Amino acid sequence: METDKRNLQRTMTSRHITMMALGGAIGAGLFKGSSSAIDMAGPSVIIAYLIGGIILLFIMQGLAEMAVRNSGARTFRDLVESILGKYPAYFLDWIYWKMWVLNIAAESVVAAIFLQYWLPGYPIWILALAVSVLVTAVNLLSVKVFAETEYWLALIKITVIIVFIMAGLLLLLVTFGDHTAVGFSNLTEHGGFFPNGSTGLITAMLVVIYSYGGTEIIGVTLAETKNPEKVVPKAVRSTLVRIISFYIIPFFIIVSLIPWNEVNGVKESPFVMVFQMIGIPGADHIMNAVVLLAIISSMNSGLYGSSRVLYTQAVDGRVPKIFSRLSKKKVPVPAILICTSALYGGVLISLFAGSKTFDFLMGSLGYTVLFIWLIIAFAHLKSRKQQSGKTSDYSVKWFPYTTWAAIIALITILIGIIFTTSIIVTIITLCIYIFITLTYVWKRRLNKI
Repeated sequence: METDKRNLQRTMTSRHITMMALGGAIGAGLFKGSSSAIDMAGPSVIIAYLIGGIILLFIMQGLAEMAVRNSGARTFRDLVESILGKYPAYFLDWIYWKMWVLNIAAESVVAAIFLQYWLPGYPIWILALAVSVLVTAVNLLSVKVFAETEYWLALIKITVIIVFIMAGLLLLLVTFGDHTAVGFSNLTEHGGFFPNGSTGLITAMLVVIYSYGGTEIIGVTLAETKNPEKVVPKAVRSTLVRIISFYIIPFFIIVSLIPWNEVNGVKESPFVMVFQMIGIPGADHIMNAVVLLAIISSMNSGLYGSSRVLYTQAVDGRVPKIFSRLSKKKVPVPAILICTSALYGGVLISLFAGSKTFDFLMGSLGYTVLFIWLIIAFAHLKSRKQQSGKTSDYSVKWFPYTTWAAIIALITILIGIIFTTSIIVTIITLCIYIFITLTYVWKRRLNKI
């Protein structure tokens, strides 16, 4: 194996990283987390995802602009360190790594839950283990093979979401055979559009932010993307429209077709429930298979993101050099293997917590996405001051108003989440952040940073 950082190959194209961002964001947060979000907010979950989508738009525009201005950057840390300093960059790197390793652990359990639809006799941990081994194997192949695999997995789930939207609109608006058009009465019945008030809407924002988290993985692909200064803005533009469409429209269909207070009481994803309503033989099995592939796709992106963060840390001497080693196919095998340990950690947790593992981990992940977005937003604000007078091929319109709007919204959501989230989840997350900070202080004293 080699250790030269130049050996990471720029083999990813715009279509690859666009699908990677979709693969990272359209996963368990949509197919499994949707039940939790609807249970919290009722039909107003549509508003929650709209707010989250607008915030995401502003954050990603800032990320794209920074990537264009710093074409030599490899990951978030390279973008942020020259702007905000070493500690914010260090903190961002490690909470981003923590986000992905916890996320892939959570999603391995969700994948196992969907496998149980066909294999009810097998325990969660065995099925989670099987999925974990599969995802590890795909990531150990060449970057090009990984990117192509992710591209087609993401394309499959996007195609099915489009079919889901068409089928859902048909059920809502058209009477055929024994089916009577459902209409939109479920949006206001069963307690109204805001059945749990503003508290329910704020609580659901944690799931919303978690669901959208993963889109920013574009910032980790910089070292392996051809012409990132051109590709990243293009990928951001195309990704955002699709993500917002693939969340808001499906949620509108779900809460219109199914009473919101009945969604979280069944094991199946709301997507499977809707396909069962169509009445096509085997539709529920087809949808379950697609949901499973979607979650594996998200895990695939997560393992990629976490391993590349660890790899660049090793290249810069911040963690043991062994994690900077590359295989003959230019894949950071040691970094991938240490990150996959989180998958098997999730398997161990599921031995005791079972299907509740996902809900437990999701709270901490929501906090982390909030902080990642806040750091990116503050970096974008300051980057403009440093680049004053310089021109760029890509600039965010209505700057700084959009970035400030995102920051104010994220801080408001953070305050609301602190008061509405389980105190245990908040304390565990805080302890992780304190630990990261203490390791930074320790390394500074040893002059290793």
